[in-house]
Amino acid sequence: MMPRRMLSKEDEASAGGEDTEVRREDQDKINRFSRLHAREAVLEEQLKAKQKDKEDLEEISTELELADEDELVPYKIGDSFISLPLSEAQSMLAASTEQIEGEVSRLEESLSDLREEMQQLKVALYARFGRSINLET
Repeated sequence: MMPRRMLSKEDEASAGGEDTEVRREDQDKINRFSRLHAREAVLEEQLKAKQKDKEDLEEISTELELADEDELVPYKIGDSFISLPLSEAQSMLAASTEQIEGEVSRLEESLSDLREEMQQLKVALYARFGRSINLET
């Protein structure tokens, strides 16, 4: 991981100008930033959905703690519900929660890596073009 380098407003103003030529590598960086930005929005939506799923599973787990041990519990698998003993439902719920937590962690890590790369691209592009480019998201 490269350390982050932030440009001061003075660096930004002095770098580049209106007449700075856009090279192929600059355009590639701009295109990459754009793709990463779009991917960031998708990952954020996926993360929100997984976090909501995780909260729902935690809420259900709390409710199951109040259930009677001898009671059969309806458990949703796909589009169907099956009746399971409480202990089996709790076990399956714990496995689902663990899986969702892993997915949330992976999404958070992907977002972090993506944002780091976007920051590096911003630094490089602002250093080259200054205020003549706007990469604020």
